Amino acid sequence: MRRYLAIFLLLTCLLAAFLAAAQADAVKPTRLPKGFFGIAPQTALTDEDAAYMRAGGIESVRWPVEWAGIQPTGRGEYRWGGLDDIVAVAARHGLTVLPFFYGTPGWVAASPMQLPIDTANARKAWAVFLEAAVERYGPGGEFWNLHAPGGPADEPPISRPLPIRRWQIWNEANFYYFAFPASPRRYADLLRISSPAIKAVDPGAKVILTGLFGRPTVGGSRGMPAARFLERLYRSPGITKLFDGIALHPYAANTETLEELVEELHQVTVKNEVPVALYITEMGWGSESDLGTVAFERGVRGQVRELRGGYRYLLRNRSRFDLKQVFWFSWKDVPDSCNFCDSVGFFRAGPSYEAKPAWSAFVSLTGGRASP
Repeated sequence: MRRYLAIFLLLTCLLAAFLAAAQADAVKPTRLPKGFFGIAPQTALTDEDAAYMRAGGIESVRWPVEWAGIQPTGRGEYRWGGLDDIVAVAARHGLTVLPFFYGTPGWVAASPMQLPIDTANARKAWAVFLEAAVERYGPGGEFWNLHAPGGPADEPPISRPLPIRRWQIWNEANFYYFAFPASPRRYADLLRISSPAIKAVDPGAKVILTGLFGRPTVGGSRGMPAARFLERLYRSPGITKLFDGIALHPYAANTETLEELVEELHQVTVKNEVPVALYITEMGWGSESDLGTVAFERGVRGQVRELRGGYRYLLRNRSRFDLKQVFWFSWKDVPDSCNFCDSVGFFRAGPSYEAKPAWSAFVSLTGGRASP
């Protein structure tokens, strides 16, 4: 009898431990800020994509808005069609959109990586562009009026508008791939134009800093570590009044290094005694095993391991960081693209939804479902 009782108690303890672990993995979205679990797709957003996202617990989409693509000439016209399509699909499925602006057109500067701050014409054109974007997609914007029930748009109406209230200024401004030179002073000048332009149209909008690449492997004018870039940005007089959140892209070989990057950035805000919300606007690991090319590819099992470790750390420390959103990069693999973009998705490339184990691991964290 005692033997059976001992076995029963052991099984009870094992079951309790299992249930505790499962509960630690499943985080109810209601306990988190709205839109906390986000995705940064590499491919066009379809209705089927959005349905899978919503089922899986994703509530927000980060989307690139290339100025050169929206306004290729200086004659004033804007080509919003592609962005309209993304915002419409997202809104119909209840997904909010976080746009990030980047890419200076050729009629403004010699390079798309050159911030539009060097001439009066460049500064004015950038400000007018931002104002036009907020007027179109912000509260009461033209896009929402066009797509209202009974409105003139040809597509199905959007019964519940989701105006864009958060706007991210540039992408990885501390890395030459998106901004050259990588300069906190120049980025501060960009903020001095951007924030007033956005808030003149929507005073309640949130301006989010560029997603800083954790530790670029280049230095000088080509790259600067995220924490150092933010520290130097803080030295610009009055700069803290121009943004509502900092953002990080903590790409790392493993969770431990991701933690170091987040803690370093957080310590800059503590040192400067300026509490500010944190956004992780890109993070991810690839499912291929090619460490000789890029440290962010950990293999199929490694992708799951690092995903779990990264999200658990961020969720445990969410209140301490005032962490608002985390965007996984990316949705689907894209072959022959960047050196880990070909394996960083939750799904294999192609029109079907061939999920990797990382998708199940992610869904277990959000409390969602693996398919619609």
